[in-house]
Amino acid sequence: MSENGLKTIILPTSLTVRELAEITESSPIQVIKVLMANGVMANINQQIDFDTAAVVASELGFEASLQVYEEEETIAETGTIPLWRQMISDESPSDLKPRPPVVTILGHVDHGKTTLLDAIRQANVAEGEAGGITQHIGAYQVEHKNATITFLDTPGHAAFTAMRSRGAQGADIVILVVAADDGVMPQTKEAIAHAKAAQVPIIVALNKMDRPDANPDFTKNQLAEAGLVPDDWDGDTMIVPLSAKKKEGIDDLLEAILLTSEGMEILANPNGSTIGTIIEAEVDRAKGVMATLLVQNGTVSMGDTVVSGTSYGRIKAMFDYKGNPLKKAGPSTPIQIMGLNEVPHAGELFQVVKNSKAALVIVDERLNDAKEKRSNAKKATLEELFSRVQAGEEQELRMIVKADVQGSLEPIVNSLNDLSTGDITINILHAETGNISENDIMLAAASKAIVVGFNVTSDSAARKMAETEGVSVRLYNIIYRLTEDVEKAMKGMLEPEYVDKVIGKANVLAVFKVSKQGSIAGCRVVSGELRRNAKARVIRNDQVVYENEVASLKHEKEDVREVRTGFECGIGIKNYADFQVGDQIECYVKQLSTDG
Repeated sequence: MSENGLKTIILPTSLTVRELAEITESSPIQVIKVLMANGVMANINQQIDFDTAAVVASELGFEASLQVYEEEETIAETGTIPLWRQMISDESPSDLKPRPPVVTILGHVDHGKTTLLDAIRQANVAEGEAGGITQHIGAYQVEHKNATITFLDTPGHAAFTAMRSRGAQGADIVILVVAADDGVMPQTKEAIAHAKAAQVPIIVALNKMDRPDANPDFTKNQLAEAGLVPDDWDGDTMIVPLSAKKKEGIDDLLEAILLTSEGMEILANPNGSTIGTIIEAEVDRAKGVMATLLVQNGTVSMGDTVVSGTSYGRIKAMFDYKGNPLKKAGPSTPIQIMGLNEVPHAGELFQVVKNSKAALVIVDERLNDAKEKRSNAKKATLEELFSRVQAGEEQELRMIVKADVQGSLEPIVNSLNDLSTGDITINILHAETGNISENDIMLAAASKAIVVGFNVTSDSAARKMAETEGVSVRLYNIIYRLTEDVEKAMKGMLEPEYVDKVIGKANVLAVFKVSKQGSIAGCRVVSGELRRNAKARVIRNDQVVYENEVASLKHEKEDVREVRTGFECGIGIKNYADFQVGDQIECYVKQLSTDG
């Protein structure tokens, strides 16, 4: 009880109307009525901030206190501090100077990202590109009120996360472009998830305000439901209405960037160790390897020796973003250089070293480390994550959830959130309907998360990336088994995981009708082998349309146990008769997972 006799409750920085009703032991309708009386329109699943929730709690007879988080520890333990920031932490505080903020622009494919950058830098880029979609990664600088801002022009959140997965995280601030006439789209939600996982401040650019069907209030409501409560609704997300096409509101956006950066410590030591991020790289027939770099600490000079990953070389020429020759470039400056021996990966860190001999030593060490990591790689399985939690190395289980329909997704997410305990929290980084994609795997790899799917599949590209990046993907068709596995993992009782191992692939060349067996697919095995005692899945247009046991396997009218690469065969799958020419058949077996 508080001094005034009210019962004290502890609330997080934001929560849904339903959650507030449960905490105050009230009905959601009561909470909604109090909100309406205070001029706030909200539905049962809408997020409200602490201040609003505290007012409602007060009127319901409670005194609210804000839940205190150990924020710095959480950030360190979830690995979201980029490596380059860790590397400059040894710099003397007296040597650190303010540097221009680095901004990246994310959002749905046709909501106007490139048009906005075009309006900002007064250069006609969008019209010269195929379909108006950004075809490359670039970096630009603009001046506003005697302050410099650096913009990274990325083709989407996939590139943003590719950087983060390598520990780079080039951006200090994210601009989320949302069209006022279209609202929050699935790709917008993905971009929000990627930016939040990176713990980068988000400013929303509410674009296309010039459209007659623009509906800013509806879009703001959608953003609030996605966790970005507008500042004019007493939230903490700056939302700037603008029209990139008409170049209206651009100054307001630049002002918002400068205001946001003022509240952050955006510092670097121009005289310290020189490090930064590779933004893009390619081979030019005339010039050789051309790499675009973002300097994040120190100063790059002509003639310096640069090493990034296994790529290295002495800078033979250096240019600014306009193509003008440069001799030196300080923190937050994008530059293009010539002289590297091979194309480095976008998102890799680079550093300046003493000479080529020192660079070769670093490259050799990295090649050896990479070889050792591949041999000792472990997936972030439920079991592995839990063991790290028990050892005090982690405080949360990070998950990405995919489901077939929204009606399945919501109860799964709610059930998983209910499993959080005092010692272990479940952090659902992204929850969406649809099959598991490469973007999901990339986000999981960057965040050391696992991917769980309900009634969905993962395409071959996503499976391959999961294997390469060491991401655990678990698929379910019963909700309680999904939540049961997570709960068992949290209690250290999870049973061994069995995974599908693809042993062969074949292309369907013809379909034959057989009176007793239904349909037989005439195939050519293109990799591995097909086995009689295995299971098979039929894939059409990159989607799994059916899977079951192999019913029959013949080679030249003879029943066989296996058919290997290069040979043709006839295969029947139990209870399936809808083969089509062009289908792909994957043959797989269940085996005990060796991870974790």
